[in-house]
Amino acid sequence: MNNQLATTVFESLASSVRLDIFKLLVKNAPDGLVAGEIAAQLNLPATNLSFHLKASTVAGLLTVTQEGRYQRYRANLALIQDLISFLTENCCAANPQPCFTANAVNRCCAATDDSATSAS
Repeated sequence: MNNQLATTVFESLASSVRLDIFKLLVKNAPDGLVAGEIAAQLNLPATNLSFHLKASTVAGLLTVTQEGRYQRYRANLALIQDLISFLTENCCAANPQPCFTANAVNRCCAATDDSATSAS
C-alpha cells in the first residue's frame, strides 16, 4: 500500500452511495451480490448503480466476476486489511505493544480523541 492507493480508496469511499455499496457487500461477504440485488437493497436506479460500481471497481474496492448474464460484485476485503495495516503501521512507534491488543486505540490515541472531542 502506498499514499496514492490509500488516497484513491478514501476518495472512492467519500461518496455516500459507494460507501453504502461497500458496506452492503462487506455484510454479504464472501458471496457478494449481483448488481440487481445491490440496486434492490439500496433502492438505486440501475444507471446510478452502474456508475458507482464501475468507480469502486476501478478504485480496487470491489471485484467483479461474470456469472452468465449477471455480474457478481464482492468487497475487496484484502485491500481494506492492507489499508488498515498501512494506516496503523507506525501506531505507537515508540511503544508498539499496546497497538496489538483489544483496547489499543483507546490507550494509544486517547489524548487525540479527547482533544478532538473538546474541539467540537
